[in-house]
Amino acid sequence: MTTGRESARHDLRFSGWLSACATVGLLLMGLSVIPAARAQDYPNRPIRMIIPFAPGGGTDIVARLIALRLADSMKQSIVIDNRAGGGGNIGAEMAARATPDGYTLLVGSATILAVNPLLTKVNYNFARDFAPITQLGSQPHLMVVHPSMPVNSVREFVNFAKGKSARINYASSGNGGPAHLGGELFKIVSGVDMTHIPYKGAGPAVIDLVGGQVQMGIISIASTIQHVRGNRLRALAVSSPKRAAVVPDLPTIAESGYSGFEVRSWYGLLAPSGAPAALVDKLNASVAGVLRQPDVIARLVIDGAEPGGDTPAEFAAYIRSEVERWSKVVKSAGIRAD
Repeated sequence: MTTGRESARHDLRFSGWLSACATVGLLLMGLSVIPAARAQDYPNRPIRMIIPFAPGGGTDIVARLIALRLADSMKQSIVIDNRAGGGGNIGAEMAARATPDGYTLLVGSATILAVNPLLTKVNYNFARDFAPITQLGSQPHLMVVHPSMPVNSVREFVNFAKGKSARINYASSGNGGPAHLGGELFKIVSGVDMTHIPYKGAGPAVIDLVGGQVQMGIISIASTIQHVRGNRLRALAVSSPKRAAVVPDLPTIAESGYSGFEVRSWYGLLAPSGAPAALVDKLNASVAGVLRQPDVIARLVIDGAEPGGDTPAEFAAYIRSEVERWSKVVKSAGIRAD
């Protein structure tokens, strides 16, 4: 039989248990609203944007343009941190190790996220270490030849290159870069035998193309378009799936008879893995808004680029498709790192 004192002790224990449960419940409720609260207050201090290339390059120019407008949109400073070296790997590794609080972002590229890990050992993994936010933009390449070449189309180039006396050298901006991979992919789809001549950047590659030391290149439109307009190079086709607005009369390599051919330089914004989904979504919406601004679109079009603005899930899927596509080319062509 339970005494009054025992009953009181039981009631106290039960009351204490209820109080503990209530406390835990409140804690759990508090934890559940932390991401939303962070997203609501974010950003409340400057954001660091790591660009893993030297100042002045194509990725740097686009990133700075978007960072300036994003700072206005989010009413917070964005500090550009150029961390060049290792083909972009140094900056990517730094971003991968950063605190995933939305205050360190990475401007990634096809080379860093889809190609470098195929060619060399890197201390980061796209799927493990990064949360994609959105693609900022993409830029097709032009298939160009020296004007002395007796060809005016992709088909004519292939027929000429397959001739018995043909010796074709193609230029690229460096081993493992988009221009190199584009040249090797073209060899695969066309059956043309060409020798790769790598340069340390698009600038030197284009200089030798204009000088006639090499015959062909599939090089970014920003690096080649002025030489095409000045008749110092002849453009045969564009490497994107559809025609480029800056050269609307130029056919694509795919519609020239090589279905599925696509080479683009692209760049996108990523956060370290573990960044709250609410912050990623807020950044995505803010960047997409910037990319819809008419003057930003106009500035990108000048360089032959197309604005991005896809969702985090779409950008992640695109990166995975690029890794899969270029891994096949790297393996088939036997490409190795420098």
